[in-house]
Amino acid sequence: MNKLQNLLKDIDGKGYKAYKSIQGRYSFHRFELVIDYVQGDPFASPSKIRVIIPDAYKRMKPEWKTDKHRRLYVEDLITRKVEKAIEANKDQGKGSGKSGLIMIDSPGQEIIDRTAVTIQSDNITICMSVGLPANGRKINSREAAKMFFDAIPQILGNSIFQLDDEINDVITLADQHQVIRQKMKEKGWITFIADGSILPRKSGVSDEPLANAIRFQSPKENRVEISIPYRDQPLTGMAINQGITLIVGGGYHGKSTLLQAIERGVYPHIKGDGREYVLTDSDAVKVRAEDGRSVSGVNISPFINDLPHQQDTNLFSTENASGSTSQAANVMEALEASASSLLIDEDTSATNFMIRDSRMQQLVAKEKEPITPFIDKILQMKQELNVSTIMVMGGSGDYFDVADEVIMMDQYLPQQVTDKAKRIAQQTPNARQKDGEQSFGKIPKRCLLPNSLDIRHGKKTKVQAKGLHTIVMGRTEVSLHYIEQLIDPSQTRMIAEIIHYLAKKDTLSKTASFSELLDKLDYQIDQQGLHSFSPYPNQHPGELARPRRFEIAAALNRVRTAKIKDMS
Repeated sequence: MNKLQNLLKDIDGKGYKAYKSIQGRYSFHRFELVIDYVQGDPFASPSKIRVIIPDAYKRMKPEWKTDKHRRLYVEDLITRKVEKAIEANKDQGKGSGKSGLIMIDSPGQEIIDRTAVTIQSDNITICMSVGLPANGRKINSREAAKMFFDAIPQILGNSIFQLDDEINDVITLADQHQVIRQKMKEKGWITFIADGSILPRKSGVSDEPLANAIRFQSPKENRVEISIPYRDQPLTGMAINQGITLIVGGGYHGKSTLLQAIERGVYPHIKGDGREYVLTDSDAVKVRAEDGRSVSGVNISPFINDLPHQQDTNLFSTENASGSTSQAANVMEALEASASSLLIDEDTSATNFMIRDSRMQQLVAKEKEPITPFIDKILQMKQELNVSTIMVMGGSGDYFDVADEVIMMDQYLPQQVTDKAKRIAQQTPNARQKDGEQSFGKIPKRCLLPNSLDIRHGKKTKVQAKGLHTIVMGRTEVSLHYIEQLIDPSQTRMIAEIIHYLAKKDTLSKTASFSELLDKLDYQIDQQGLHSFSPYPNQHPGELARPRRFEIAAALNRVRTAKIKDMS
């Protein structure tokens, strides 16, 4: 502490770059402060610091460290508490640019593995960003001293050093979630939605629960009970089995709201969110149409064949895909990445990809129509690939013929209508003819070639996330606007780090398939952590959160410079 105080006094009033001299490690009461990176300008990206708290000052039970699911929830809690303490510390210093700013990578409603807080065997590390104070571009040491010696100790005192009962609450939730997921796996459920859940969100720009919303209640035919820890009564709710499930109903009755809750259920939610007991198979993938996306060497022949001009759809590429072509590619890429279930909403789907009715079949002969609609492949996916589908469908009863279950939403409450839908299907026979081959077709097996990721920007290299939906890679942009299960900008930053790592480390191999590459990335994260992809793994890792393999694959599949080798 004394050394840092003296350094700050020595550089007071000097040019801002003199702050570089304070980089290093300093011992404080109850914690160590590591200044890893100093910004070059008060208006530049904030400086990066780590606070390391030895186990002696904040002891964690051994089972909180060794049990991965528990550790994740405790790290998430600490991050939220630090964020709240930062918000309470409004007077964060004065000066130009980002002077006095203190930040931590703040989570949303979901609990995601991130680098903001790391619990290790003998310490807890908290990563923050700070704006070193300046007057103009001159160092303001007085305000810097307030930040390091007053604000940060106060933030820690009001957050991590006050944690006790709250840790037990998140451990309870972690254990409950683990038991529910085990039960889902045993029973073959894609998703579980507890009675009393609040599915609607506050608004289109807020993921917080809607006040006074109608609470979810399972139809009695779908209601199951799960005995979970720390609860006297079993948890009840609706289970959706593997297979083909339709969510039907009138407009504005909650069909898409239910599907959105299901697609977000691949991530655990915090207590009080309303969706904390909405859990979905973590390998379920939302797919949609995506006009204008690039496609590189994808086998879309199960859905699209015999294009004009004899364009090959076994290894299809385009810079500007149509709605149906993009949705076909999205389905095939999800299957290639080992998706167990597909989640589809007709509102974001291409109509000609989803259905081709009997009248249209009579008007446009099959040999003139290259698209095999999804309705003719969905059963093959289930039977041959063991891939399930949950689909919002309000416009076509043709899907009644292939559905295992039909759930109707009525004023945000689900009703079991499978028997009624099947009776209607029998009473009104479908005149349409089945299109396509007798089997589903081949799943893509591709290799991303080493020279695919061009990150050159002049004489330098550049891979940078721009918010949630964009990665700038070299001189090109990768658009992720329609990857709906990518939910946190820190996940996008992590994907950018992975792209940079793959391009620089020459990790791509001419013999490793896409699926094998994703396996390797998952293994490295599991064994070495998110920070292992950083160019400086022993320093502040940056604001990173873990994306699923499917969102990593989606980003790589949207790189316009990608070069693909077919391995099938």
